[in-house]
Amino acid sequence: MPSSPPQSDPAGSDQGSRRDSPQPPRLVPSGAEVVVEIDGEVVARTTSAIRVLEAGHPPAWYIPPEDVRLDRIVPEASTTFCPWKGTAYAYGVRTDAGVRESAAWCYPEPSPGFEPIARYLAFYPSRADRCTVDGVEAQPAPSGDTGGWIIPDEVEPGLGDQETGA
Repeated sequence: MPSSPPQSDPAGSDQGSRRDSPQPPRLVPSGAEVVVEIDGEVVARTTSAIRVLEAGHPPAWYIPPEDVRLDRIVPEASTTFCPWKGTAYAYGVRTDAGVRESAAWCYPEPSPGFEPIARYLAFYPSRADRCTVDGVEAQPAPSGDTGGWIIPDEVEPGLGDQETGA
């Protein structure tokens, strides 16, 4: 069990780097418009997301359940465990074209200190057709399985042209 609570983000600091993200992860509320599209359908749209900055991973975006098409969310049997956030449950997304398996995850009852993301859903950009932040299309992490979103113009100190195009 982690011994430290998550760190709050200082006012006005909404940037983060995979290399300098904290352990434990930091929760960063965001007013950016975050949109997830699968099979031509908008399955999530919010201006109340929480960005989770975690060491070694691009940020993941957690979307409040009231801003997700919950009628399209399909529970799956698989779970994963994060030593900081607790047990995550996998979800598919059903559209008129079929089910996109393991497209999202959620911490219904996260570990102490991570209550702000309880019941929020995070989507894998590699399993969605399009994920955007303020209209800028996110790319999945190279491995595709972390759920982190790489935003081309996002500040990534020390990475330069390698991954951000900056």
